[in-house]
Parts: sequence; C-alpha cells; structure tokens
Amino acid sequence: MNGLVARFGDLRITALRPTSVDRDGVAQRLRLTLVAGASALLAVPALLLTVLTVVGVALLPVGVGIGLLGVVIPGIALLTAAHRAVSGALLGTDVRPGYADDSGRTLLGRTFVWLRDPARWRDVVFCALSSTGGLGLSLFVPALLAAPVLYLLGLIIGGGWTWFWLLILASGPQLVLWWVLTPALVWARAMADRAILDVPRTRQLERRVEVVTSSRAQALDHTAAEIRRIERDLHDGPQARIVSLGMHLSRAEQLIASDPAAAEALLREARGSTVDALAELRSLVRGIHPPVLAERGLDGAVEALTLVLDTPVTLTGTLAGRPPAPIETAVYFAVAECLANASKHAEASRSWIRLTHADGLLHVVVGDDGRGGADPSGLGLAGVRTRLEAFDGTLVVQSPVGGPTTVTMQVPCVLATPG
Repeated sequence: MNGLVARFGDLRITALRPTSVDRDGVAQRLRLTLVAGASALLAVPALLLTVLTVVGVALLPVGVGIGLLGVVIPGIALLTAAHRAVSGALLGTDVRPGYADDSGRTLLGRTFVWLRDPARWRDVVFCALSSTGGLGLSLFVPALLAAPVLYLLGLIIGGGWTWFWLLILASGPQLVLWWVLTPALVWARAMADRAILDVPRTRQLERRVEVVTSSRAQALDHTAAEIRRIERDLHDGPQARIVSLGMHLSRAEQLIASDPAAAEALLREARGSTVDALAELRSLVRGIHPPVLAERGLDGAVEALTLVLDTPVTLTGTLAGRPPAPIETAVYFAVAECLANASKHAEASRSWIRLTHADGLLHVVVGDDGRGGADPSGLGLAGVRTRLEAFDGTLVVQSPVGGPTTVTMQVPCVLATPG
C-alpha cells in the first residue's frame, strides 16, 4: 500500500498558504488533485460496504450475517488501510488502526471480536462519512480544475467568440480558487480521516498495557517452565551421575585394601561418569545461553547455526554492535526455531536470513522455499512471539500454502559499540 502511495510522489502538505506559481507548485497541486479524485472514487465501495455491514449485522440472528461480515469486514479493512496510507503520506505521520487481535480464531470467533472492537466500528463510521460529506469535500477539488475544461468543451460543441471570452473570464476565478484552496481542502480531508481512523492515544496506551501484561505473564510462565525443565534435566542427568560417582568412589575406597583391581575398575568407571556429567552440564548451559553467542555475538552465532544444517542457508547483513544480552538470546533462539521449522516441517531446499539494524530497530528476516502453511499460533512460533513481545518486539509470519515462508522480526534496541 505504501508503495502504491509512493508512486504519486511526495504528497506531504507542508504549507496551506498560497505560494508563487511555479512548476513545483503546479505539480504538487496536480498530485493533490489526483489524490482527491481517487478519494472521491473510493466513496463508491465505501457506500457499498456500509450498506452490506448494516445488512450483515441485521442478519446475524439467522446466521447468514456471519458469512457476510466475514467478507465485508476484511474489505473495509483494505479500504481504510488505503485511506490511512494516503492520510499518513499527506500529514507526514503514521495512522494506525489499532485492531483487536483476532488471530487463531474461527470465523465465528473473529466476528464476535470485530463486533466488540471500537476500531472496526470506527472503520464503518468512516465508510459512511466517506460516501457522504467526504465525497463532497474530495470532489470539490477536481471539479474546480475540470470546470474550465468542460467550458471549452461546450465552446467546441457550439458557440462563438462571445462565448469564448465569457468562458475565459469564468474559468480564471475557478483556476485561482483551485490554486488557493487545493492544499487546504486535501489537508482538511486528511485530518478528518486521521481523526476517525487513527487509534486514540489513550487506546494506544491501553493496548500497550494489555500487550505488556500478557507478554509478561507468558514470559513468566515460560521462565517457570524453563526452570522446571532445567531442574528435571539436572535431576535425570548430571545429578544422577554425580550420585553414582559418589557411590563408586565410596565402594572403591572400601576395596582399595582388599581388592585393588576391583577398586581400580570402579575408579575408571567413576572417571567415565565424570566425563559424562560434564558433557551433560555443558549441554544444559548451551541450552540456556550458547557459548558461541557470548563469544561471537548474534551475527556470528547465527552463522554458526547455519553451518550445522543439512539445507543451504544464505546469511546477509552484519551488525555494527551487539544488542543487549537478553534481546540477543531471544532473537538467537527465535532464528533457531524458524530454521528448525524450515528443516523439519517445511521440507525446504534452501533458507535465507537477513540481519540489519536501523532507526533503533533490530530487523531479522528468516525465509525458506518450503511448502508453507506455517501456523503463527502454533506452539513454536507463538513462543517466539512471546519472547519478542517481552522486549516490545513484533513477529509477522507470511506463509501461504505452497510457500515460500517469511518470518519478519523487529525488536527496538540500541547496539553496544564493540570494545
């Protein structure tokens, strides 16, 4: 959507007062006229979607409305996304929807989420206003520019020189009005759109608190589960071997005088138990914080991950510093989870990883050419999302059936300068 808006050029309105007539000013007003005309044309689907929404809500008791809203509400989301992109480009800001999370739900479940979501109702109100008052406001701009053209068309069809001069005199003031009013009218429409479509500041804070509360609870659950796993692994592995080691040493101590050969055999067995216990302890530590991550940083550790996989992995991008240790660990295990999914479940023949950091965001993309169909609500990816949300991070999964799969992760952080 942003790419489509970018084709219009720089749309940002920096001044509402009339400027001197020059090529840049004319080009800017022509672009704004095209935007206003496009907004006017979008009033047609807005009106249709408004009517269908009313019909869908009315038919909910008989069940037909659920299927209708399942098509209409995503359609409204696409339409309002276009208006948000345009308004954001005109005003030089982000216009965010702030929808309630409906992922991992059935159509019936999503419908109930939509009906309780104020952001969805703001979209419906916007469509109703866009097809009425918004239509008039947007249509006025191209009408001012088109009127002189229509006058001249009338002259061609019939009329003489008297009509010609009268039309010239009539067109002049309209062109002046077009030059003077276009930025203000388009700006007013953009401001009105943002007032309706942008998530209120208080709601942004409420939603952020909800996300933080949820991610904190899930992080605590995950941490508790990890502690239980470590305790279990210690009990079943190194602890059992150390207990066995103690028994062997005690038995060997008793046999040293009476049976030196048997004592020597027990000591050899005890030494083997020591080696095994150390190996298991190293494995446990590696699962908590891999040594390669501490030694080589995130990009080096991710590169080490790619070397042990059966399928080829292309790694691009480097980091100019190191993220904070907790973020580094979370992202490392997130990448490891994505690569494991690609290898075990996606039947991918190749994978790719891109690491970048810009504007205070650590950006990681992991993709594969496998069969797709990855479920963002599945245990593995849901765990990754929980890990990242604890640091204000986000995870977006694009995995159509048939592939490819792309997992995009972003985490705000500041890199520590090496040394």
